[in-house]
Amino acid sequence: MMKLCVFDFDSTLMNGETIDFFAEALGIGEQVSEITERAMAGELDFFESLQERVGLLKGLEFSKVEEISHSLPYMPGAVETIAALKARGMTVVCFSGGFRTATTYAKDILGYDADFSNALHVKDGKLTGLVGGDMMFNFSKGDMLVRLQNILGVSEEETMVCGDGANDLSMFAHAGTRVAFCAREVLKKEANIIIDKKDLTLILKEI
Repeated sequence: MMKLCVFDFDSTLMNGETIDFFAEALGIGEQVSEITERAMAGELDFFESLQERVGLLKGLEFSKVEEISHSLPYMPGAVETIAALKARGMTVVCFSGGFRTATTYAKDILGYDADFSNALHVKDGKLTGLVGGDMMFNFSKGDMLVRLQNILGVSEEETMVCGDGANDLSMFAHAGTRVAFCAREVLKKEANIIIDKKDLTLILKEI
């Protein structure tokens, strides 16, 4: 019986990439989304690509960051799927290489139990271009998953993970059920459930 489920946020629980929405507000959406895409495909080091993309956001008003973070489009079926998993007795957690302004706000809307993500550095009401947090590296999600499993007393076989990009690979290595959701090929190769339609409830038919 599965006891723990970890979802990625951007392009998994949320329909899009938070950082790309921020970049659009500065008129550099295309530049940032190109780096995001390469990072998610596994072509770039995640840490370096995150630093580079956040650096390009320097000067963006934090009030705008919050406004965008609080109006993101959630993935179809996200609320229903999380509710169904929790009804089965599972702890549901969100790991994101994105930002707390989005994941912490979404926590009570989507219904997951906890979120682990990164914090944008703010000074004088604007982004400084610096970032820090729980999910900065390629290995971060796997590292945090093992810690959670130890704390909760949950085995790999009792763990399900769901994501779409290369920075989800590290958590795929520690879970018995691995869902690639509208994912890049690099992740599909390691999955045992593949969903290619933007409807998270399809997962419930597979587990």
